[in-house]
Amino acid sequence: MNNILASAPHQAARPGTSVGPASRRRLTTLRSIIATWRDRTWRERIRFRWELEQMSKDNPHLIDDIGLTKRQVEAELAKPFWQG
Repeated sequence: MNNILASAPHQAARPGTSVGPASRRRLTTLRSIIATWRDRTWRERIRFRWELEQMSKDNPHLIDDIGLTKRQVEAELAKPFWQG
């Protein structure tokens, strides 16, 4: 992903023209936003699944209270962290 974004200014500019500072700032900002979103989302999924696992072990009756079945919890916990 970073390789695609890193080469974007060169692909977007016409041959013989240079990319201005404003375009570089926008691209840097875009990269930063994507990296932050991606990292935060993964961390949130990891934490959510960890908390769900703890709840299912420590207080299984709470799983019923939030409207999930044991099978649904097991399916959620089996997912890799990058899947939503």
